Amino acid sequence: MLSYMNRGRLFYKDVVTLALPIIAQNLITESLALVDTFMVGSLPGDAPMAAVTLANIPIFVILLLIFGLQSGASVLISQFWGKGDTDSINRVIGIGVYAAGAITLTFALIMFFFPVQFIGLFSNNDEIVAIAAEYGRIVGFSYVFNSITQVYLGAHRSMENPKLGLAVLSVSMCSNTFLNWVFIFGNLGAPALGVVGAAVGTLCARILEFIVMAVYAVCNKRFRLKPALLLRPGRELMKSYARYSTPVVLNETMWGLGTSLYPTIMGYMAGSTEILAGYAISGNIEKVCTVVVFAIAGTAAIIVGREIGAGRASTVYDTGKCLNTLAFLTGLAVGAAGILGALFFVSPVVYPLFGLSQEARDIATMMLIVTFAFLSVRSFNSTNIVGVLRGGGDVRAATITDLIPLWCFALPLSAVFGLVLHLDIFWVYMGISLENVLKFFLGVRRFRSGAWIHDVTQISYRKAEV
Repeated sequence: MLSYMNRGRLFYKDVVTLALPIIAQNLITESLALVDTFMVGSLPGDAPMAAVTLANIPIFVILLLIFGLQSGASVLISQFWGKGDTDSINRVIGIGVYAAGAITLTFALIMFFFPVQFIGLFSNNDEIVAIAAEYGRIVGFSYVFNSITQVYLGAHRSMENPKLGLAVLSVSMCSNTFLNWVFIFGNLGAPALGVVGAAVGTLCARILEFIVMAVYAVCNKRFRLKPALLLRPGRELMKSYARYSTPVVLNETMWGLGTSLYPTIMGYMAGSTEILAGYAISGNIEKVCTVVVFAIAGTAAIIVGREIGAGRASTVYDTGKCLNTLAFLTGLAVGAAGILGALFFVSPVVYPLFGLSQEARDIATMMLIVTFAFLSVRSFNSTNIVGVLRGGGDVRAATITDLIPLWCFALPLSAVFGLVLHLDIFWVYMGISLENVLKFFLGVRRFRSGAWIHDVTQISYRKAEV
């Protein structure tokens, strides 16, 4: 029954080799983000934590848009890498930098000049909006630098070099944590800036991250950047990029926008300060605990794209089936451990370290338990959509599978529960989590069709030969 899992020692060694740097990178990123959350949570009251959570709603959308550009580029880059076409990879990186830089600069300018008006769209709590606006107007510029870095690091990940992302982001996140400690609390002679200090620390860390990336790009010999191709990527490849990246960018943007409406719904509920604070804490803890699960999705995209690009499409179906099953089983194991950890470690040991009310702690515990209960299907969905379907070039079906359950089911249900029926936050969060069940069945149906396997490099090559 599970004979497709018997793929040989070299296959699983390849999976582990690619996944470990991604796991380490995500673990460092999320662990240090948790430390940053702890620092903000150490400030008096629930308002600082709620304000940073609120400011991160539009930032989350921007980060997902960057991830969409990066993922769209990886659809092409992983297959071009399988073919050995580094010139086309240079062109794809150039397109990604143009797009990511323009979008994030626009966002930064809006956050700088209209922070209160913009943040005010996500909550009617004036106290929280005022604090969040001061944070957002500074931190927005950090994502201009971060977006360009992420495009370059994503390209190397698609070229089977995930260790670069681990190295660069380790420097970035460690410096971010140190600078937050300096500027939030006023250590080493710096002024104590509170929430604003967290924004200053993030901006400085992202600039450092960009400098480290730029130095590596200039010195790297494994893959050489070609400025002429970066600056003038060419019309034909731009068409291919638009064809395969636009659905991914739309997917991530609409998914990010939809997901950001969840805390927006919470922001309009009674007790929004405690709910948002609990949501922030549980979200950071969840991300630390699930780094292994979601590293499989990134690994799957690399392997599937590489195999198709190298002309081994005949074996890709079983490869995808194996990776999806591996993700489901990993999610099941991590979810079970996560529920036990939430009840017997996080609740009695971790939460007391944060300056949160008891109500916020109870909400955070509930959210963790529900999240871990659905983790196996969520893990399958992530690997199937982000890794297998996208890696196979089936970007439109991946977008439909990802967005319909969110926009047509989970969002309306949670909005009705929270804003119309005024039910408890538990029911709102259950409505959010049921999205994964519907997505699971849609994803399985598409995968079994086998129609997701495409060589996305063929169009560009044929046009280049004409």
